[in-house]
Amino acid sequence: MNLHDRVALITGASGGLGAVTTRMLAEHGVHVAVTHLGHRDEAVELCQQIAAKGGKTFLVHLDQTDPASCSAAVEATVNALGRLDILINNAAWNDPVPLGDLDSLTPEIWDRAVNTNLRGPFLMTRAAAPHLKRQDQGRVVNISGTPGLAPTGSIALAVSKAGLIHLTRCLAVALAPSVTVNCIAPGLIEGTRMFARVPPARVAALKEQAALKRTTDPKDVARQVVLFCQSDSITGQTQVVDAGLVFH
Repeated sequence: MNLHDRVALITGASGGLGAVTTRMLAEHGVHVAVTHLGHRDEAVELCQQIAAKGGKTFLVHLDQTDPASCSAAVEATVNALGRLDILINNAAWNDPVPLGDLDSLTPEIWDRAVNTNLRGPFLMTRAAAPHLKRQDQGRVVNISGTPGLAPTGSIALAVSKAGLIHLTRCLAVALAPSVTVNCIAPGLIEGTRMFARVPPARVAALKEQAALKRTTDPKDVARQVVLFCQSDSITGQTQVVDAGLVFH
């Protein structure tokens, strides 16, 4: 699919990976809807940066745990930008409770992680589906993570991200043949809000475990997003981008 003049809605666009992905899509000629929940200033700044380079942007409030907010964000995007071709489900939340500390993993933490990381992408895709189908070349890209492939980090994060990987497979079947649905599982990315909550000792351990002895470059993840959006014959797949952490 040629990305020029396509329209993408990116959840969590004001954060580290979301901002990198949004900028890269804009560089490929995509008009971008930048969502925000509690970080409006960062979202506004991102829109201004893209507009300064000639890109077309739209700022939209989104709480992806709320079905009404999901529908409103999609409709506002279509009204402002004329269509919707691409949905990037990037927004996520985590409380880094150690894997073995079940007592600290409260029902409230569990519910917030699952509602944000799994239910949210479902609600967003459900709201966007009629518009994505209308273009007959719709694209959905979900951002999971390596905890979705291996029992690491917080149980709530791992289970919700594993669910997102299987949701990708299910949606790929449900929305075929007019919409492709793919997933990316990044490793730890520095400069994100989640990264700021990870203890330094854990960061050092993850770097040591990775084959490349480093964390994940967000630009590599963003490039994979672009590739999934451009591709016409890839669907239902999960691409790991983690500096060799999972297989090593």
